Amino acid sequence: MGNQPLVLGIETSCDETGVGIVRGTTLLADAVASSVDEHARFGGVVPEVASRAHLEAMPATIELALSDAGVVLSDVDAIAVTAGPGLVGALLVGTATAQALALATGRPLYGVNHLAAHVAVDRLEHGPLPQPAVALLVSGGHSSLLRVDDVTAEVTALGTTLDDAAGEAFDKVGRLLGLPFPGGPHIDRLAADGDPQAIDFPRGLTGPRDLEQHRFDFSFSGLKTAVARWVELRERAGEPINGPNIAAAFQEAVVDVLSRKAVDACRQQGVGHLLLGGGVAANSRLRVLLEQRCVAAGVALRVPRPALCTDNGAMVAALGAALLEAGRPASALGLAVDSGLPVDQVGVV
Repeated sequence: MGNQPLVLGIETSCDETGVGIVRGTTLLADAVASSVDEHARFGGVVPEVASRAHLEAMPATIELALSDAGVVLSDVDAIAVTAGPGLVGALLVGTATAQALALATGRPLYGVNHLAAHVAVDRLEHGPLPQPAVALLVSGGHSSLLRVDDVTAEVTALGTTLDDAAGEAFDKVGRLLGLPFPGGPHIDRLAADGDPQAIDFPRGLTGPRDLEQHRFDFSFSGLKTAVARWVELRERAGEPINGPNIAAAFQEAVVDVLSRKAVDACRQQGVGHLLLGGGVAANSRLRVLLEQRCVAAGVALRVPRPALCTDNGAMVAALGAALLEAGRPASALGLAVDSGLPVDQVGVV
């Protein structure tokens, strides 16, 4: 293990300041400072607030990660940082920090893709990634299906969200039900007391014509609107609103589409392994339904523990270590961020 690269990873694409340290595929530290409470009063992430929170949290988070790992900065073999996609201001804080560390230590710098990092983090939980694999990444900003032949070089988009990502829909429906931000965990808990069959909410992009043009794409905007209209009609009629039933039926509509399309992608691609990642991967119903459908389809499901599914520095370090081990070129010290970095660009040179 001592010959494996020691990599420090920095993640600042949204509202978590993450610093992780790995040695090869062994996780040594995963320090995260979240600014979610600062955004809660606005009902969503405010980019300027996120950027300032990263600036304030960064030094202490780096110090905590180094302390937890039992190393000093000069021990590190490489610095990895999220270069995109994400909020531009937030990304700039992370990359500026990584550039300064790389310059000060003389270590190589690896600017990495946020989505590919969500895939690479599974190396820390379950060892080498199966090749090929399909990855379902579900978060507040992304709902993506990817084919991963090599996480360091060959990642292909099969489908993506056309409007609201799944996590964004959870937040908006949560707000509609008067739940705190972020809505996902609260809806998950509320749904446990509800009947998922009580309301037949629509499944976006699952009609015959949709499946011809958007077989692996996602759309949750119509579902969000359907929930809002359902609530509005009952309120106008003076009827009681059953929050648990709404939460359960909405959640079922989301996870039904996600799991169905993910397993279909595995079949269509002839791939026997599915990876689940992103913040929404912590949803209990998604995990259960996806596991059931994977078993029925003969697909092996790999899911990192919840703490590694949300945005974190460990996933960035994991991808940086994979790039270093594979001999991929490091980034230029003046690397630029890209808020819309395409998933097939794993590393930024």
